[in-house]
Amino acid sequence: MTRVVRRSLVVLATALALAVPTAAPSRAAIPLPHQDPFYGYDAAALQGVPRGTVLRTRPVTVGIPGSNTGLVPGTQLLYRTQDEQGRPTATVTTVVNPSGPLNTGLVAYLSFYDALGDICSPSYTLRGGDPGRDNQQLADTEAALVTSLAAQGYAVTVPDFEGSALHWVAGHESGWNTLDGIRATESFLGMSSSQKVGLLGYSGGSIAGEWASELAPSYSPELNIVGTAIGGIPVHLAHNLSYVNGSDAWSGVIPAVLVSLGRAFGIKVNKFASKYGKQVMAEVQDQCIGSFNGNYPGLRVQQLVKKKYHAFLKIRPFAKTVNKLIMGSTPGHPLMPMFMGVGDADGTGDHVMVVKDVQGLAHEYCGEGVPVQLKVYQGAEHTQAGLQFIPDALSYLAGQFAGVSATSNCADIPVGNSLAPLKIRKKHKHHHTHHHGHH
Repeated sequence: MTRVVRRSLVVLATALALAVPTAAPSRAAIPLPHQDPFYGYDAAALQGVPRGTVLRTRPVTVGIPGSNTGLVPGTQLLYRTQDEQGRPTATVTTVVNPSGPLNTGLVAYLSFYDALGDICSPSYTLRGGDPGRDNQQLADTEAALVTSLAAQGYAVTVPDFEGSALHWVAGHESGWNTLDGIRATESFLGMSSSQKVGLLGYSGGSIAGEWASELAPSYSPELNIVGTAIGGIPVHLAHNLSYVNGSDAWSGVIPAVLVSLGRAFGIKVNKFASKYGKQVMAEVQDQCIGSFNGNYPGLRVQQLVKKKYHAFLKIRPFAKTVNKLIMGSTPGHPLMPMFMGVGDADGTGDHVMVVKDVQGLAHEYCGEGVPVQLKVYQGAEHTQAGLQFIPDALSYLAGQFAGVSATSNCADIPVGNSLAPLKIRKKHKHHHTHHHGHH
C-alpha cells in the first residue's frame, strides 16, 4: 500500500500524455534555493519596501531537460511579500511569456508542491532542478502544464508561495505570496492593474488559490482577478485530520503538517511530541509529499504526541491555528467567480479532501453572492480527480478571460458540513498559586 500515492502520480503524468522520457540525463546541477544567492534577502531592509516590489530578476529556461516538449525562456523575479506572521520576506516567482498566439490572460499557476524542503520549489524544478525520484513525475507534469499554458497564449506566473522557509499549509502566507507574485509579475511585464488574471491551483495549490481569493479584496484590491479555479481543497484541517488519521496512503501528511504549522506559526511542536513523533518529524522536515506520503501506513496523530495530548485538537496552539486556517473565515468574501472541484471516492471524499467541507465553503460563498461552479468527480480519488479537474479548470478560466458570464450551480449545492471553529477551552487559572488579581 505504501506506494499507492506515488503510483497514482505516475498515472497522472502519463495520463496527461506528456512526452517525458524516464531518464533526463541533462539535468544540470542547479543549486538548491537555499544555496543560491539569487534567493537571498535582508528582512530588515525590506521593512519600508512596498509588497510586490521586484527586488532582483534573472533569465531562466523552463521545461523538462532532455525532453521533446521544448524548453521555453522565462524570467525569475525575487519580490517582497510577507510570511504568515506578517513579517517582511522575499520569495521567487517564475514568469513565462506567452509562446502561442496572444491570449489576454495572466495565469497564476499555483503548484501542488506540498513541500517542507526547497528541492520541490517550483522555481527550482521548472528550471530542471532535480526533486528526486519520488517527486520527479509530479515536477515534470507541472513543467509540461506551465509550458502548455504559455503555448496557449497565456502569460504565466508560478510563485513559490510557501515562501523561502517552506511554510506549507500556511493559508494567509500562501495567499499573500500569490497576490504579491502577481503584482511583481504585472510590474515586470509592464501590465496595468486592469490586466485580467486567473488563479489555477489543485491540492497544495488550492490552498494558495483559495486564500488569495478571499484575501484579495482587503490586501490587493487593485488586482483584476477574473476567475479562480481550485480543486482538491483542504477547507477545514480538523476534518481532514480525522479523515486521514490512521489511513494507509495519506497519513504521511500528518507529521508534515505538524512540522509546517510549527514553523509558520512559531509553535514549539517538540514540546508536545512523543519520542516517535520527534523521529518522524525529523525524517519529513525537508521532504516533499512524494517522499513522505505512503511511508507511514496506518499512522495516527496520537502516536506522534505525548499521551496527555492524545486529544490533539484540544491542544490550544493547534486548535487556535486550525481555526485560523478555516477557509472562508476572512471578513468579506471573494469578489471573483470561482470553480471548485473535488473527488468523491468513498462517500466522504477523495481519501484526503472532504466533499461536504468543499460544499460547505461553496455554499457559504454562494450565500454571499459569489458565482460558484462546484463539480464533484464521482468515484475519483485525489489524483484521478486532479486529472479531471485540470481540463475543466482551463476551460473555465478561458471563459472568464473571454468575458463569458460566469455560470453557477449554487442552487444545487448542498449546505455541506459546518465550518464552525473548534471550541477552545479557556486557560485554567490555578487559584491555589499566586493570584495576581485582574489579568
